Amino acid sequence: MNKPPSIHAMIVAAGRGSRFGASIAKQYTTLQDQTLLQHSLARLGRSTYIDKCLLVIAADDNTAQQLEFAIPIYYAVGGEERWQSVKAGVESIIQTGANDSDLVLIHDAARPAVPVADIDQVIEAAMREPYGAILATPVADTLKTSHTKPVSIEEGSSTSPYAKRTIDRSNIWQAQTPQVFRLGQLRRVLNYVSEHQLSITDEASAFEHLELPIRLVSGSRQNIKLTYPDDAVLLSAILTIQS
Repeated sequence: MNKPPSIHAMIVAAGRGSRFGASIAKQYTTLQDQTLLQHSLARLGRSTYIDKCLLVIAADDNTAQQLEFAIPIYYAVGGEERWQSVKAGVESIIQTGANDSDLVLIHDAARPAVPVADIDQVIEAAMREPYGAILATPVADTLKTSHTKPVSIEEGSSTSPYAKRTIDRSNIWQAQTPQVFRLGQLRRVLNYVSEHQLSITDEASAFEHLELPIRLVSGSRQNIKLTYPDDAVLLSAILTIQS
């Protein structure tokens, strides 16, 4: 019988969260007496698959070491872009003696409400895949493309957006984290991103550039990401309901 792959958890917390507009890094925003980072690590620690986590932080981050976490952590220093931080984390995991067939679970510090059942579900799905699996939700809202000036306006100018076209959402999914990948394959696609200077927004999109299939696992809509200040109100309510 083949041995199950080891699971290496990683939280990427090297970003500044510029869209959030706070004076501190977004992952250190406090909800219910704990930072987002502490909440997110505690969620990972509730999974039976995870017993420790690699925390990728900025070189000048002096905050993480002052916090107490629910599970043991070790550190790597991230880069300017998210993929560079993930790549640094991958190299750190490889240095521990991990195998190419092992799984790397990558989670955003700003998603503190991910249900533990979803964490386990995406790990178990990735175990059956050659490349990996990610949590995602089918898009339910009507989606529009926009432009800044309708054709019918002949005079004046406007910088406000106007609806241009409705997008068919039947095959549109909103990506979440955790995202779980085979270690060797993740290293390969991140090297490809580096060599070709690609712009990616998540690790799954790196696999898409090479047309490598990543399984979509339907996740909970409670697994929202703190991106804008208004999100904090909703997240606080979700955490209260879940506790």
